[in-house]
Amino acid sequence: MKVIYVTLGIVFFDQITKVLVKGFSIPFLGIVWEGMDYGQTIPLIGDILRLTYIENPGMAFGIDFGGKMFFAMFSIIASIGIFWYLYTIRHERLRVRLPLALILGGAFGNLIDRVFYGVLYGEAPLFQGAVVDFIDVVFFNINVFGYQMARWPVFNIADSSVTIGVILLLIFHREAFQTHPQDGKPPDQQQAEPGDQEKEPIADETKPMDERDAQHERNDSNESKSL
Repeated sequence: MKVIYVTLGIVFFDQITKVLVKGFSIPFLGIVWEGMDYGQTIPLIGDILRLTYIENPGMAFGIDFGGKMFFAMFSIIASIGIFWYLYTIRHERLRVRLPLALILGGAFGNLIDRVFYGVLYGEAPLFQGAVVDFIDVVFFNINVFGYQMARWPVFNIADSSVTIGVILLLIFHREAFQTHPQDGKPPDQQQAEPGDQEKEPIADETKPMDERDAQHERNDSNESKSL
């Protein structure tokens, strides 16, 4: 389960960047970080890559339906399911486990926002927080079947992790969803069942009739001599 360190690393960097954007204070240490103003934009690479602070009450990339509580509960159930499945395939190859670790890290990172940020920042009750987004990518105009798009919805590290994990999962989906009956071990590491072991070939004792008769005659002759 070393791949779980990937999940923990994603959660750590995701939360660090969100706290730096949103701001924080530790009164007993005298530490105050103002962060960014809501809606503020800071150019990083011209107008192509910017930091833009917004909050998303729904899923990744601004998708919103079902309400905050729905997404919080959905994230909890999904995270538990992914962790359980990741444990069952812990003996699989890295390219099979890594996508799930990335998805789990992203899901858990945004889950922390939804569950705790409202309470920590005094903005909403438990499970009613919004996800902090800040990565703003602008690109050339795209027109596909009449749908125009000039920028990607503002996202965060957790969203990126989920997206990369899903792409890798689609690439290696056959291996990822292949079931192995013995505790998730791949076929080359499984032990053969007693009934499945290859049987030893039965020696063919059938011989031509004349050869068997000759053998019997030799045996009779030897017995006669011994008498």
